[in-house]
Amino acid sequence: MLTDARLMQQAASIRLLVLDVDGVLTDGRLLYDGQGGESKAFHVRDGYGMKQLMAHGCDIAVISGRRSAAVERRLQELGVQHAVLGQEDKLPALHEIARQLQIEDFSAIACMGDDVPDLALMAAVGLAFAPADAHPAVTAQVHWQSPSDGGRGAVRELCDLLIRARTETGS
Repeated sequence: MLTDARLMQQAASIRLLVLDVDGVLTDGRLLYDGQGGESKAFHVRDGYGMKQLMAHGCDIAVISGRRSAAVERRLQELGVQHAVLGQEDKLPALHEIARQLQIEDFSAIACMGDDVPDLALMAAVGLAFAPADAHPAVTAQVHWQSPSDGGRGAVRELCDLLIRARTETGS
């Protein structure tokens, strides 16, 4: 983990926040009905935080190993322009999104993940974050861990941190 001052200094330069879905934007549970339909619960405060971060000039991307109509709908509602769903190897998706946004220096990218499939992605970026209930293999690798669980405000807390860092440094 970084010192608070070092974390805020690095956080001020973040141009892109990459989020996982299950366990980060949701609580990680998969809910199926009798007809095979899927539903997910998203925390409204996470969505508000994402919109505020985008309004402060930081792009947001979502990369998930699972494809979900519920996720597509939520991201559309929030105005998230960059989403790759149904891709288990997340690193190529990150490279493509960075290319589209003309981000060559990955230290300007942050990521929040919660489980082992997110580790390669988190290692490739400048700052790695996790919800409180992330897998121990992930929490051992992060620069900051939210006090809230995935799907229960962790993303909002991260967005608030990134906005605060931008505001305090004038970035």
